[in-house]
Amino acid sequence: MEKTWRWFGKKDKITLSMLRQIGVEGIVTALHDIPNGEIWTVEAIMDLKNYIESFGLRWSVVESLPVCEAIKYAGPERDRLIENYKVSLANLGKCGIKTICYNFMPVLDWARTDLEHEWPDGTKSLYFDYARFAYFDMRIVGREGAEKDFPAEIVEKVKELDTIMTDADRHQLVDNIIVKTQGFVNGNISEGDKEPVRKFQSLLDLYKGVTKEQLRENMRYFLAAIMPVCDEYDINMCVHPDDPPMPVLGLPRIVTCAEDIEWFLNAVDNFHNGLTFCAGSLSAGAHNDVVEMARRFAGRTHFVHLRSCNVLPGGNFIEAPHTGGRANLVELVRIFEKEGRNLPMRVDHGRMMLGDEDKGYNAGYSFHGRMLALGQVDGMMAVVRDEMATNR
Repeated sequence: MEKTWRWFGKKDKITLSMLRQIGVEGIVTALHDIPNGEIWTVEAIMDLKNYIESFGLRWSVVESLPVCEAIKYAGPERDRLIENYKVSLANLGKCGIKTICYNFMPVLDWARTDLEHEWPDGTKSLYFDYARFAYFDMRIVGREGAEKDFPAEIVEKVKELDTIMTDADRHQLVDNIIVKTQGFVNGNISEGDKEPVRKFQSLLDLYKGVTKEQLRENMRYFLAAIMPVCDEYDINMCVHPDDPPMPVLGLPRIVTCAEDIEWFLNAVDNFHNGLTFCAGSLSAGAHNDVVEMARRFAGRTHFVHLRSCNVLPGGNFIEAPHTGGRANLVELVRIFEKEGRNLPMRVDHGRMMLGDEDKGYNAGYSFHGRMLALGQVDGMMAVVRDEMATNR
């Protein structure tokens, strides 16, 4: 696998010169300054590509070329936005960038309730508290019928939280769930929004009545429309699994498990329609056998995210060390190395350590924590490659 790193452009506090020194080979990035739905021009793509290459690196993966909400819920402007998407894809293909990671998650890209959950050793990681997420849904967003979507014990915990949550706690929960995890990735909510909850509520309203079956059909429609461009330029589209891999906020989720993945791969049966195998997102679901899924879908995997989660009681989960957790990264490395396609791989969501929390890095994207993870995974890759050479 190719060692890549998610980098957020020229304003990223983690510079390309830093990345070259720690063994990164390829860059995963996007044109974050271009509003969702607008065309990525050849000139803008080449400007960033040339900048990356001036540091001796390559632009390996686009993460992401965002799929607009109107494409997901089939709004009246869907076809115009898909045409723009096709032009951007063609321009990327002309510039030699052939791997595109995207997601089809309605409204919310990824969700955590705590961005700095402290471990006994003093490091910090991302954490998902199901009861606090339910509190956000039921008490802050105030979604109609939300109580029916949660188990009775979680509803009781929300009532307990009613007695202890302060205004500061509620503000922090909003910041964690819909601001800090979203705004830096072409999200629907940004740091400057004065009323993020009201804006969030209006986005949820766009999906009223949209079922899982309808969302699946909208994904199929989108993929069928763009595949001719992917075929022409040999572009691999790779969808990111839903994070967390379960329905949230009354929204359907359609990339949560093996059955979902099998469905969209068959719905548009083209090699260029593939998967970003995010071991972290998938391992956050107790229903997923991550290693078995890797074996099953390796042939249609075009990009790999290596991290791991531990599922805890009560629906909670926590980001685990890269050498632990449910995902078994050593075995995943064996599976994807044996593919022989030099798949781009990036470590994901490293812990905060050694002052990372004071550097202003994007949530989940620390420097020291990811550097440690990259070293650990690089070691796994070296051992697996030695195994493969010995067994030839």
